[in-house]
Amino acid sequence: MHSRPLFAASLFALGLLTVAGAAHAQGPVIADSLSLDGTIRSVLDANPAITTLEEEVNAASSRVTQAKGGFLPQVTGTATYTRIDPVVKLQISPDAPAFQFQPNNNYDAHITVQYGILDFGKKDATYNLAESRRLTAADQINVTRRDLAYSAAQVYYNILFVRESIKVQDAQIASLKQHQREMEKRVEGGVSTKFDVTTTQVRITQAQNTRIDLENQLQNQQVQLARLLHKPEYVTVPVRGTFTYTPQAVDVNAALNQAVENRPEVKLARDAEQTANLNLKLIERSNMPLLGVGAQVGAKNGYQPELNRIRPNTVGVVQLSVPIYDGNKNKNQRTEALANIRGAQSRIQDTQEQIRADVRQAANNMQSSTARYENAQLQIAQATDALTRAKARYRYDVGTNLDVLDAETSLAQARLARLQSIYNYTLGQYQLKRATGEQIWDTVK
Repeated sequence: MHSRPLFAASLFALGLLTVAGAAHAQGPVIADSLSLDGTIRSVLDANPAITTLEEEVNAASSRVTQAKGGFLPQVTGTATYTRIDPVVKLQISPDAPAFQFQPNNNYDAHITVQYGILDFGKKDATYNLAESRRLTAADQINVTRRDLAYSAAQVYYNILFVRESIKVQDAQIASLKQHQREMEKRVEGGVSTKFDVTTTQVRITQAQNTRIDLENQLQNQQVQLARLLHKPEYVTVPVRGTFTYTPQAVDVNAALNQAVENRPEVKLARDAEQTANLNLKLIERSNMPLLGVGAQVGAKNGYQPELNRIRPNTVGVVQLSVPIYDGNKNKNQRTEALANIRGAQSRIQDTQEQIRADVRQAANNMQSSTARYENAQLQIAQATDALTRAKARYRYDVGTNLDVLDAETSLAQARLARLQSIYNYTLGQYQLKRATGEQIWDTVK
């Protein structure tokens, strides 16, 4: 009865997992059991969100290539046929043939080459903006991979935690059943009453109900793992690994510096500021003059005196375009771009503050879990001694059956508290890794 509040907190912690993405038609082959490394890598390989973002990077790369095309000449081939009726004719005398100024059938085929000589940096600004957006798309992949990797690690340890919790419950149930058998022998010998047996059976039922809840949680976590793997048919695939307490020293200041340097959110925020600045540069240059040259080589008819004869022709042009008035469009675009820059700078500051908070919270959680682990170790020692003494007192009829049952429950609670502290500390370690921007899919073994 007393173990339910602890399990309520434990089971609530298991609900923190988030999963994302849609299923692949086909995915990687899943082994019979997964280590932490195998779980993370299988999730990353199976999730279509990564493929989606990779295609967005490919699209952004294509836009960069398109921007490079602005530095090259533009070549166009054109062929036209035009029928004109009527055409102007001049007849000098009634007996003379009519003089025609242009043919009825007009043919024209030519190749045009155009090249911008001077655009005051507009092509460079266009290219730089496209490249900045490509880098942002690439950085977004790191964020998604990070989120998926840590979700995989969480569900992995959730499964280990519930599995170990079931073992604790099994040990408590076994101990209570052994105590029940002793009670039944004492009843047969007339030393105890049936009430003691019934009280013990109530405690066994309560422990079994808790185990049922844990079994349900384990199944749900297997479903979550299958969802991450996008392989619903692998719902019962187990994970393998140990659930141990491995404390580590935490240098908060070093972790803060590492987080500001490595967190992908900071990189994305800086990418957004860079993109906003480059967009402003492009807007500033969009109203600049453009100096270009062009040449055309081809053949057409319509030349006097033989109108129907097709002859080669060439055209050369130098053109200067100067924007004069655009209805204040460029001015308003600059105002918008400056606002976007200020917004991006504010996001950088907010992101850095959030990162510092994440690091400190992770360090605090680890410190608290360490204290709880040490306290749980002491509780286990005390509860074990109390149970031994309660059994001895009951055996010599100086204690009650309720004392033994309470001692059994206290020992189970202490063991679960230790398990909970290990679980919280382990998640705290990964919370710190995430807060500092560590890529666990490259480091986990």
